[in-house]
Amino acid sequence: MTEAQPILSISNLQTRFATRYGLVTAVDGVSLDVMPGECVGVVGESGSGKSVTFASVMGLIKPPGWIDGGSIKFEGQELVGMSERSYRSLRGKYIAMTMQDALTALNPALTVGFQIMEVLLAHDSQISGSARNRIREARARVIEMMMLVRIPSPETRLNDYPHQFSGGMRQRMMIAIALACRPKLLIADEPTTALDVTIQAQVLELITDIRQTLGMSVILITHDLGVVAEYCDRVAVMYAGQVIESGPTKSVIGQPSHPYTQGLLRSIPNLANLDKRIRPIEGQVPELIDLTPGCRFIGRCDVREVACTQRVEMRNIGQGRTVRCIQPKGNVQ
Repeated sequence: MTEAQPILSISNLQTRFATRYGLVTAVDGVSLDVMPGECVGVVGESGSGKSVTFASVMGLIKPPGWIDGGSIKFEGQELVGMSERSYRSLRGKYIAMTMQDALTALNPALTVGFQIMEVLLAHDSQISGSARNRIREARARVIEMMMLVRIPSPETRLNDYPHQFSGGMRQRMMIAIALACRPKLLIADEPTTALDVTIQAQVLELITDIRQTLGMSVILITHDLGVVAEYCDRVAVMYAGQVIESGPTKSVIGQPSHPYTQGLLRSIPNLANLDKRIRPIEGQVPELIDLTPGCRFIGRCDVREVACTQRVEMRNIGQGRTVRCIQPKGNVQ
């Protein structure tokens, strides 16, 4: 039996930005595979390089930024160096991405129905015929997509503008736009930002249901380990532009090996022991300009050693897990 191949394979990705203060290495050597039908969580603090990594995948890095090395393959096809014309045929149809803030991502001057329709008209070859027939068929598909993401009364609401929807409904519209052409891979960048807990759960359950219905792969970018623990098969933890730990979600959450992952878990309130004191990670994320070759977490780590001042590579520690630490630890203390 032939072993399944990753639908997305990122290898040693380097993404940099030129600034007035110096060269910023926002993504430094990131490697990550996503298998067909899998949900992978990418977690880390703000500024860890999560969104830039997948903006690179989508071909959205423009000057003064550029991809400075590495490989991004989608179904075996190399994306680094792909022309904008080729990328336009790929985005929306095969790979889709929902942005963090739906209110700013959606065009305020266009109805939500039109914003879904333009994706269909651009990419769906099954919508054909005269202009009138194409519009009629696309409108029917828009209603179908709005029903899929559970927008009530889609026949009338497709004529509404983004500001006429609540935060949760706007997020659903973003998902509808992303899923209009039934992509093979959905990248959801902080899909629950600024939503209350109830709406967060509804949006995440919606993504899970659609993932199972369409059989697509999902990358869930978030800072919430609780969300990752409940919805993701595997997790990659990022810090200062690097993946510092990855593996099956249950294993990484249950027995974190990197001091940073342990620190993230210690920062979460323990509902089973409300008297237990929360221990935040001391210090700040380092500036990504003129970085030293050593461990990026060295300034905030309680167990640092002299050897941590040298470059630390990812290590395979078994059971499908890797960690960027010279002495990976055991359970959270």
